Amino acid sequence: MSAESKTLAGAKKTDKGVEVNGFLCHTVVEKCEGCDRVREFEGQSFCASYPQPERKWSLGRCNFATHVKEAQAAGAKVNPLKASKRSTASKRK
Repeated sequence: MSAESKTLAGAKKTDKGVEVNGFLCHTVVEKCEGCDRVREFEGQSFCASYPQPERKWSLGRCNFATHVKEAQAAGAKVNPLKASKRSTASKRK
């Protein structure tokens, strides 16, 4: 990706902060480092998808994060009834 595409397009500096398309953007949090959605503007990093990145991380994982992999459900609970039906259905084929 070129350096130009890593900049926050359409951003402008205001008295309140950095504004993009009418939204006041906050800088990214530490958990955002490494995400493909992080963009630079005047030496600061901002999220290109959400104006308040810290709120996205407040309840756990940010759903926009491109650098965090989903945890594999090792040892996930399986409904025994559904498992037996799947087993029987696959044997019929």
